[in-house]
Amino acid sequence: MQVTIRDRARRTIGAATVDPAARPTIVRASAPDGSQREVYLDWERAVDDGGCLRSCVACGCQRLYRRRTLPRFAPFALVLAAAGVVVGVLGYSNDPLVLAALVVLVGLDAAVLVLARTELVCYRCATAYRGGRIAKYHRPWDARTAADPDCAPDSPDAPLPSDA
Repeated sequence: MQVTIRDRARRTIGAATVDPAARPTIVRASAPDGSQREVYLDWERAVDDGGCLRSCVACGCQRLYRRRTLPRFAPFALVLAAAGVVVGVLGYSNDPLVLAALVVLVGLDAAVLVLARTELVCYRCATAYRGGRIAKYHRPWDARTAADPDCAPDSPDAPLPSDA
């Protein structure tokens, strides 16, 4: 499973690959600036009986939500699809070349939907988990849950755990 680890102030610490079956307590996270940092993970009561995450291993928050991530070419595909709609509305879709391009656009839009992945995200620290099994009881983002004081992030001025 790929994990983008953030601290409780939602600052990115780094990314790491974690095997949930092994439940490592320390992982090396690669920061965006290229540095490596050791991060401690808390697996106590974080995995349910089915092997799915039930809480965040970075901060311990019990509330996670699921979200769909789109591939990087999704905005490009959306602009092309809008251009295809304009071409169709203006009546230029009778040309076989334009019709073939519209069929390719439909295939590109289908690829965006197929390549979209679901990930789990922590409400408190925004740590994201990709590539693992997701239990059915995890729901999409909810404003009421996010407004709960237990899910509020720490102040950005708070010291990092390694600074304390």
